[in-house]
Amino acid sequence: MLTLIPTPIGNIGDISLRAIEALSEADILLCEDTRVTKKLIQILKERYNTSFKSEQQFISLHSHNEKEFIEKLDPAFFEQNIIYASDAGMPGISDPGQALVKYCQDNGVKYDVLPGANALLTAFVASGFVTTKMLFWGFLPHKGKDRAASLLGALNSGYTTVLYESPHRLEKLLDELSHEEPSRKIFLAKELTKRYQKYYLGTADEIKQKVDVNLRGEWVVVLEAKETLGSSAISQNDILELDLPKKVQAKLVSKITGENTKACYERLLHI
Repeated sequence: MLTLIPTPIGNIGDISLRAIEALSEADILLCEDTRVTKKLIQILKERYNTSFKSEQQFISLHSHNEKEFIEKLDPAFFEQNIIYASDAGMPGISDPGQALVKYCQDNGVKYDVLPGANALLTAFVASGFVTTKMLFWGFLPHKGKDRAASLLGALNSGYTTVLYESPHRLEKLLDELSHEEPSRKIFLAKELTKRYQKYYLGTADEIKQKVDVNLRGEWVVVLEAKETLGSSAISQNDILELDLPKKVQAKLVSKITGENTKACYERLLHI
């Protein structure tokens, strides 16, 4: 059997009793980083006096070797008690895990996913944005037209949209948001559940005056849903299915979303 285990995103006290039990009974631990999982287990032993199986096997499984690892799997592997743990948070959310679940479904392997801490939902609730339809956008591309098009897509999704961003690109993101949507309210969460957890709410320019962008650690960015000009029975996908030039499609999409026509055209070129 396979069990996917969420691990604390900062505060060790957020680990669940079920997660501790699953970790302690595992025969093989698939880990995004074996060093991180071993450190977690050591803390659980010392702080909570937890007993673990002797001779547990630790195997590295991360985004760079996931495909190759799964291609070599045999369903008999899961006759043992297997767990997968990411470094922090819920497996499958910007971390490996989904491909393992798909393998189990395709091969009749029993699996379970335990609920637990994740930065996505924590930041979404903490933002206070009342539009409860939420879209997880993940990490933006690092640079170039792909990044610009992806950011415009997030800004014009019609939902409260959640991004992850690394510390060395946060200042760049704030500059981009200031340029594209200077009046859009955004919420930033830093070091969630940790000692130096911080929340920031405001426009990009307002937040740039408050935040120390040199702080280390990952950031969660929540974009407030954009007010639409009115409801429409026609969606962007409906327009994209029409045999029309991209410039005409962009004009039509901008009419129902309120997006700048030129920016919309650049975004549609990358879809």
